[in-house]
Amino acid sequence: MSLSNRADYELFIYNLPQKYAHQIESYTVQIYSVSALTAKVEGEICFKNGLLLKIREYIDFRVHLIRDYSYTLFQGEKKIRWYDPQPHPENETLKSTFPHHYHEEQNIKKNRKPAQGISFEAPNLPVVIEDCIRLG
Repeated sequence: MSLSNRADYELFIYNLPQKYAHQIESYTVQIYSVSALTAKVEGEICFKNGLLLKIREYIDFRVHLIRDYSYTLFQGEKKIRWYDPQPHPENETLKSTFPHHYHEEQNIKKNRKPAQGISFEAPNLPVVIEDCIRLG
């Protein structure tokens, strides 16, 4: 799957509930046009393991890139992990996936880990969904 055009990405987004039917309880992820060649993806995935994933992506199909994203995982009301591309060049441990990383507990705001498989060039949701399933 690539970010080459909106129609393909839309099909990808709307087929995720079937692909993960045994793990997903509810799915509200939608894709919205921002302009002729850009889109916003927003929504939530509630997993059968009790975790809730909130998703936000901005896609630029003209250059085939995710311009920005945020994936936030909750267990009940508690935020237990989030993924973001905010650069932290001072943190050597994040160098391998710069600027992509995730935050997790203990001291969730400062506890950053390299986010393997997350990028601006390819869909991230399969990696994030697999992490959610594994964490549950």
